[in-house]
Amino acid sequence: MSPSVSNALAGEAFLKNVARLSWYSGKRILLTGHTGFKGAWLAVWLHRLGARVTGYSLDPPTEPSLYALAGCSCLLDQDLRGDLRNPAALARAFDAASPEVVFHLAAQPLVRYSYRAPKETFDTNVGGTVNVLEQARESASVKAAVVVTSDKCYENREWVHAYRENDPMGGKDPYSASKGAAELVAQSYLASFFGPLGKGLASCRAGNVIGGGDWALDRIIPDTVRAIRGDRSVGLRNPDSIRPWQHVLDPLFGYLLLGARLSQGERDKSGPWNFGPPPDSCQPVRALVQTFLEAHGSGSWEDVSGALAGAPHEARFLALAWDKAHREMGWSPRWGFGESVTRAGRWYKEQALGASALDLCLRDISEFMGEP
Repeated sequence: MSPSVSNALAGEAFLKNVARLSWYSGKRILLTGHTGFKGAWLAVWLHRLGARVTGYSLDPPTEPSLYALAGCSCLLDQDLRGDLRNPAALARAFDAASPEVVFHLAAQPLVRYSYRAPKETFDTNVGGTVNVLEQARESASVKAAVVVTSDKCYENREWVHAYRENDPMGGKDPYSASKGAAELVAQSYLASFFGPLGKGLASCRAGNVIGGGDWALDRIIPDTVRAIRGDRSVGLRNPDSIRPWQHVLDPLFGYLLLGARLSQGERDKSGPWNFGPPPDSCQPVRALVQTFLEAHGSGSWEDVSGALAGAPHEARFLALAWDKAHREMGWSPRWGFGESVTRAGRWYKEQALGASALDLCLRDISEFMGEP
């Protein structure tokens, strides 16, 4: 197949997938973790699609937060606060939302924090997933659930091989182990309950997502933004570690496609899915930061790896294979490394100059979907 024909087919599949998202108009959605970075982006996108969204989460984990800056509370039908570890509160949220689709994004999301709070990490990421799936399987309204975990769910041998959905789960640090365990929970619930009940259940693994509005601690883009705004250099712990960087909208597009197709009876879409970046996005941390600083127009970085003797283990390489998503759903990453990082740098720069965070998100979503 020639490149021109291949590109044309990929473009046709993309347009069909964009059209599928119209299914969300008027649909009732329960979104856990809507106050976090990825959750806030997904809340904005679902609102734009006309969905009736109920959010269930703890308060925003950072100040500032994309949730607050974008005014996400005004975009939701219901904005509920609660802990995944509280089954009674979660049950009330399901009753209030009567959802057709559940997107489960709420989690303890930080590797380094998991070393300080392993029990909290396991209780939230494993026990919380059990609680969500318990409610979803018992709910008469739920047609499908999409559980978001992480690329770190795999037993990472730090080889060049890109991990596929049938590779073993693992994890040396508590965060990674909790995500591998959450995947096993989802597989068990699919085989034992969701499949026999005729409900769809998928789990999703993405790479290191970037984009405007992330202010989490111990993540490289937020650390860089804080350094720029504090007029200091950002210190890189592992400048040569390679990560699969991708714009947040690429995996969210995959999650939305799964939710729509599962809810419309495509039960073969249940199970695990990778939504990884293109090959050029597996880049060292130093390349990410340098490209971001160039897009932002200011800032500098320094190598602080020599001061980290005895620091917790962090993987140096991990890549995801996404040929299953491409083959079976026509999904492929839309934005490569340079464009993803440049867009993130532009988002933070324009937001700092007074642009509306919501408008910046809506612009990226519109451009991602290929709208004029």
